[in-house]
Amino acid sequence: MAEALRKRCVEFDQDAKLVIPGVYHPRNKYIQHNSQKYKTSYRRAVFKNGEFNIPHYNSAKNFSILTTWFITMVQTRWRWTIINFTMAYILNWLFFGCLYWIIATGHGDFSKHADLNGTKWMPCIRNIYNFTSSFLFSIEVDTTVAYGHRKITLACSAAVIVMCMQCITSSIFKSFMVGILFAKLTRPKARTQTIIFSKHAVINSRNNKMCFIFRVGDIRTSRILNIKALMYVIRMDTDKDRLDEFEQVALNVELDGCESTFFLWPVSVIHVIDKNSPLYNISAPDLLTGNIEILVVFEGIIESTGQPVQARSSYTSNEIKWGHRLVKMVDYDAGKHLYNVDFSKLGVTEQYDTPLCSVSEYESVLSEIR
Repeated sequence: MAEALRKRCVEFDQDAKLVIPGVYHPRNKYIQHNSQKYKTSYRRAVFKNGEFNIPHYNSAKNFSILTTWFITMVQTRWRWTIINFTMAYILNWLFFGCLYWIIATGHGDFSKHADLNGTKWMPCIRNIYNFTSSFLFSIEVDTTVAYGHRKITLACSAAVIVMCMQCITSSIFKSFMVGILFAKLTRPKARTQTIIFSKHAVINSRNNKMCFIFRVGDIRTSRILNIKALMYVIRMDTDKDRLDEFEQVALNVELDGCESTFFLWPVSVIHVIDKNSPLYNISAPDLLTGNIEILVVFEGIIESTGQPVQARSSYTSNEIKWGHRLVKMVDYDAGKHLYNVDFSKLGVTEQYDTPLCSVSEYESVLSEIR
């Protein structure tokens, strides 16, 4: 029955220009597919690292300057954040240092009679002689170093007002700085870099059902709890099926051998291709000649911080292997009494006997044979 089913499924693809390596075909029992000959340019909306290939043009600019700057500092690299903090400190000291210098110049603190010890005349800021000393006084006010040599007097209220403005501005800036540092240190985006997806997804027969399978693992020792996997078809352009432009179709998925509350070792995410699946009418030649992109999302909660984390990736037609299965990557070492997880095998596949026809054709042939 299995041999008859195999031959009937091949009949659907006798006119196909592409064949799968290691799968029976009537023109050649084992024809090796020349990937360079049929190489195609595949568009993708989501890169393998999870970044979106969707720039925003002519978007409404409703964000304030502070909000935009805060978000940019959180998302940018550490070196740019440190450079921005350093420049902000220096500009703050220079700006208020200039104000102190202007006030002292206007009051006559730098003139010769400023050195007199008369009782009727008093400088705005004591021990201010030039711009350098004004700049040092600005640093002392901001950092509250208070060396005691330079200080404001009651001779002019403008210097007192500027000092109050600098204290308020410095407090606000330091609050932003602390918030940015905390957000950068605790943001879950860095944690997503330790969640890796298999390089290829596979389609094969599993428990008498055709399944789309990929694998995801975590290389960190700290665990991720309450894991959940999602899968979407965001583009399908084949001879037999086509999605409407910018349509997203969710796929039903399940985790193989893993409770949703615990992520012990790499797990396989499985989508059973049934009548409700967009892949129901897709055959192996359709997959190779078409343009398909499947977005995969992995979500969970970081055990150490309790923050949610989301990792993304995608698979295009050239990254989906029909008639392959993922090799085993977890072994038990009896000598050391521990489990070995070989992450170098996360995306390694091997050929697996799988019909070339689509699931709909497979089920129709199976019903005729029975």
